[in-house]
Amino acid sequence: MSPQLPPLDPLLLSELRLSIMSILMQDEEADFLYLKEKTSATGGNLSVQIDKLSTAGYIEVEKGFVGKRTRTTCKITELGRQAFKVHFEALKQYFPTAGLG
Repeated sequence: MSPQLPPLDPLLLSELRLSIMSILMQDEEADFLYLKEKTSATGGNLSVQIDKLSTAGYIEVEKGFVGKRTRTTCKITELGRQAFKVHFEALKQYFPTAGLG
């Protein structure tokens, strides 16, 4: 009998949410337009997914102004950083080590 696989984080199974978190793991902070450009997501979809990550406490969202334009900035939290790492480590257990060069 093979060992039980660890659970994956359901919030990070979404391609767009995982992309947002991956960007923030690297850059720590990014504004909405940068995330939209990098993920090729629509503004509405990106906004919904950012809201879900924020509600979970994985990211913090700051809204402000640059001149007369609004600016939304997302920053990864320590909880989000840990959740991403745990999810990534769990995901690795689903693949045989021989295939992960």
